[in-house]
Amino acid sequence: MSGGAEVVVKNVTHSFAVDAGDLVVLDDLSFQAAPGSYVSIMGPSGAGKSTLLSLLGGLEPAQSGSLQVGGHALGTLSRKALASYRCSTVGFVFQHFGLLDTLTAAENVAVPLLLAGKSRPESRRRSMELLDRVGLAERATHRPPALSGGERQRVAVARAIGNSPELLLADEPTGNLDEENGRMVIDLLESICAERAFRTALLCLEAWAV
Repeated sequence: MSGGAEVVVKNVTHSFAVDAGDLVVLDDLSFQAAPGSYVSIMGPSGAGKSTLLSLLGGLEPAQSGSLQVGGHALGTLSRKALASYRCSTVGFVFQHFGLLDTLTAAENVAVPLLLAGKSRPESRRRSMELLDRVGLAERATHRPPALSGGERQRVAVARAIGNSPELLLADEPTGNLDEENGRMVIDLLESICAERAFRTALLCLEAWAV
């Protein structure tokens, strides 16, 4: 049985103020992703890819139009409801990893689990399961500075899927990696999302990473 969240974007426009006026990065954008789908969004730097993922992740509101994820109308959610949405419904993988250098790999993966209310023993057990899933169980006690770029991104993937999100957002997850490690991360994301088709994934990528 398939899962994941349906994503519906309707007539979204978003801009940023710059010296020359308003820079429009999303212009009346509409699209739909079915539950369990895997979508790659291609485009050069500045095309609005990261902005779109930020809006879908509930990190900022759309200036116009509407976004729905798994039945959640993001523009209508309170700050508390958005925080819950970010914790339980969405998983993020960022280009710059976003790991805490003072924590081990296992502790980094455990952070969102603890924030979701899981106990410390349960979070430790789950974080080890996730690191094993991404092939890094033996690196659990290493801190990010002791890991390669590819390893750090795999830790970030493990962290993103810890709370079994319905929607996985990856913002240029290969941007800081060489081609070999970039392909490894893409293959990992594809295999994770293919398992029982239990989540929807939107990836923003540079052209070479396809």
